[in-house]
Amino acid sequence: MRIATLGSGLMTAALVPHWIAAGHDVLIGGRSIEHARSLARRLDVKAGSLADAAAFGEVALLAVRSEGLAEVIADSGASSGLLEGKVVIDCGNAVYLPDFSQVRWDGRSLAEQFEFQAPGSRVVKAFNLCHADVWRTPTTYGGHRLKVPFCGEQGAKQIVAPLIEAVGVEPFDIGDLSQARHLEAMAIVMIRALRNGLPVRSALNLIPSDA
Repeated sequence: MRIATLGSGLMTAALVPHWIAAGHDVLIGGRSIEHARSLARRLDVKAGSLADAAAFGEVALLAVRSEGLAEVIADSGASSGLLEGKVVIDCGNAVYLPDFSQVRWDGRSLAEQFEFQAPGSRVVKAFNLCHADVWRTPTTYGGHRLKVPFCGEQGAKQIVAPLIEAVGVEPFDIGDLSQARHLEAMAIVMIRALRNGLPVRSALNLIPSDA
């Protein structure tokens, strides 16, 4: 499968190596071409602009801070339909962080904002509840693999589920894209906990009862 990235930061660097190892063809796209090329050289894959990435990928990883969303949508051609029919994995959060002491959110999910502004795209929300270091080298929690809640249109989720498994974690389907609002609200809990000193590789996990 051809996978492109709309972003070349920490989340891209953490997730993409797993997909390369699984045999997927990857192109790193970013707002900064030089930054995208630098990461692509480290991973031994192709690099390009955001528009190159949108044209290349059957699946695109949207890995961008909320304040960069408008620029990514414009520069990738997503607003003109360049991602029509393609699956977009959104791993971010529409959370405003003016400084380390505040976390604010207005209730609109980043995933839904992107899908609305990128006509025809098929957005799936996943990977937003943990720091990038968790995805870099997944481990177990309470003796169990980490469960990754994800949501979106059914056909798109069927494409994304194996990509979640390729990271070494377990996909957990929670419904359609409207559930992204709940995932992003959950992320606020984790962000606050990390800001308050919780170890960076901490995670919220669903584990079965022993009863």
